[in-house]
Amino acid sequence: MTLLTDFRVAQLGPGRAAAVCGRLFADAGAAVTAVDPAVSNPLEQYLNAGKTTVAKANAEDAVATANVIVCEGAPGGLRNDGWDEDRLRHLNKDAAIVLVSNYGQTGPHADDPATDLTLFYASGMARLQTGQVTDLTEPPMRPVGEQSAFLGGVAAACAGMQAALLPRGGATVDISIQEALATLAISELARAGLTGRSWSRKRVKDGNGATVTILPAKDGYTAISPREDHQWAAWLAAMGSPEWGDDPRFAAKPDRIENWDALHALMSDWSRRHDKQWIADTAQAAHVPSFPLRDPAEQLDSPQLAHREFYKTLDIDGRTVKTPSAPFTLTYSDDPDTQSPRPIPPGPLPLSGIRILDFSWVIAGPTATRHLAAMGAEVIKVEAPGRGDPGRTSELHTVLGQAKQGIVLNLKNPDAVGIATALAARSDVLIENFATGVMDRLGLGAETLHAANPNLIYLSASGLGRTGPEAGAVAYGTLLQCYAGFAGLNRHPDNPPRIGFAWLDPMCGLMLPFVVAAALQRRRTAGHGVRIDFSMIEAMLWTMAQPLLATQLDAPPRPAGNFSPHDAPHNAYRCAGEDEWLAVAVTRETEWQELCAAVPPLAAMADHGLWQRLASRDAIDAKIAEWARPLSAQKAAATLCEAGVPAAALATSRDLIDDPHLNDRGFWDRQETGVLPGLPWKTSFGRKTGAAPGLGADTDTVLREVLGLSDDRIAALRRAGALG
Repeated sequence: MTLLTDFRVAQLGPGRAAAVCGRLFADAGAAVTAVDPAVSNPLEQYLNAGKTTVAKANAEDAVATANVIVCEGAPGGLRNDGWDEDRLRHLNKDAAIVLVSNYGQTGPHADDPATDLTLFYASGMARLQTGQVTDLTEPPMRPVGEQSAFLGGVAAACAGMQAALLPRGGATVDISIQEALATLAISELARAGLTGRSWSRKRVKDGNGATVTILPAKDGYTAISPREDHQWAAWLAAMGSPEWGDDPRFAAKPDRIENWDALHALMSDWSRRHDKQWIADTAQAAHVPSFPLRDPAEQLDSPQLAHREFYKTLDIDGRTVKTPSAPFTLTYSDDPDTQSPRPIPPGPLPLSGIRILDFSWVIAGPTATRHLAAMGAEVIKVEAPGRGDPGRTSELHTVLGQAKQGIVLNLKNPDAVGIATALAARSDVLIENFATGVMDRLGLGAETLHAANPNLIYLSASGLGRTGPEAGAVAYGTLLQCYAGFAGLNRHPDNPPRIGFAWLDPMCGLMLPFVVAAALQRRRTAGHGVRIDFSMIEAMLWTMAQPLLATQLDAPPRPAGNFSPHDAPHNAYRCAGEDEWLAVAVTRETEWQELCAAVPPLAAMADHGLWQRLASRDAIDAKIAEWARPLSAQKAAATLCEAGVPAAALATSRDLIDDPHLNDRGFWDRQETGVLPGLPWKTSFGRKTGAAPGLGADTDTVLREVLGLSDDRIAALRRAGALG
């Protein structure tokens, strides 16, 4: 089963982010034609497998017949390659054109050189990636697996698929990889923009360990997250009710935060006596979220992934290897009476006229529905009475709730379940990310709601998927990063693993809207609804193709910090201010020559070729560090970029707010109290904006306008407790 039957994508040139975009389209069933793709290493071979490959001289037919055209490069490079927007539009006036580049197609830095490392610095994500640190002399770092290309490619697929739904066609999307990375930290950006407060890289008290932490085990490490009081009580019982469990220093979460170092030491004394899987199994049996830290190799034989048929085989360099496939499964309605095209109502935005019933909460789902709302969908956010979405306790809801309607339903009340069912019957899409089984127990499972609305697209997002032996595991995104092998690799070689930034949730928040838009495309051409079972760990592993391939073809990947085995210099260097860092990554001989001209201590090494530089990397690093130490990071980066060398200063949230390039691109939305981050793309058709709703602020309006209920009926439902 596929979503994108009879849907064509033209992927132009060797860009890796464009190849990732094409890979996601292909995994959803699209016919992708890759024009002169790069296939020089296993990752590139995997990304371009199963696509039709043509030379540039034979590309016009693929471009002319495509629904989506994706091309990667800075504006100057695209003009030189003959793939600028004007020429592409001349060849195809109806396609959605997606232009992916490091810094976007507009703005003063649009043509600046960049690499995976420097983009993580320029976006501010390198500050956040490994979580808070005890020693600020530890360099910030990029994550494993060329993640800037994966995030840029997923953002391109997300926006491009939605742009392709515009009835009039001819849309253009401008993807900035810097912005795609920066918006992963959406809560941090919103906090800085509205309050001026910024996250410190220096560890303070527990460094969020009381919420989620890593414990040493006999054979590795295990991550646990007893963040709620009832989970903490269950975790103490799982550890055998140790005497220190009654210590008043650890009684409540604020106490555990204040005395974290002592508490972690006591838990570690216990955990070191047990295997990592046993600890996780014991915690899960007590309904405490926990997973062992695995290497990517351990996921290749996962019974859960085997059950879900996640891996497919591919021949690379004469060997058969396992590679990721789509991180979701599909179940179609088989009612023949519903199998007719369902056009998307015409409107100014791609999803104008589409109604989405949003049962999601916290980060992944609300991020997805924020993007869908911005593209024109009418999003009705359903919350429980009381506190509502936990995101309301921070700036998270302020930014992710934009342009949505908010209603409150007490789903323990049968009348409220009836209201939810009636809303689903009048909606196009339902999105939920509760634990497995919750929606079924509420009477709102996919089968029930498809009976009420056979054309409904019902998307469930969960940690490990809704089927398989681990489907019932209690999971959070940060724990799944540990389970997948991501957290264990994202560290400097001599450091123990840390939980790190909550990367997986916002990344899924980009992938989920792509899947929704692809399902809407399927429905408008073939009709009928679909159940989509989306697995977050499969999405994580989908972006970890490089370490998964290395495990099978080369040597198992090891933590490497900012080291690159292929390029030198490739590192970060301290500058004059506190926690100021400069990232430099030379990938071409011309860049090396320009670097030697710009950094006087390197002048004597200008004749060094790549192999000499790799052998002399320590000496080269020492000379760059000598040059950079008295300079501000911003000045050093500007000097090198002007010379044509990929470089970036480590950005803070404050730096991003004041960044002339981002402001020129309109990335920040002005509010009465400050600014909020926008989307990681610009489009020719704009987007929908609006304030986040108060808890239940639109309940009466939605019940009147969508369901046609009278004020008396609404009042009766409120008295009965259905509306909180």
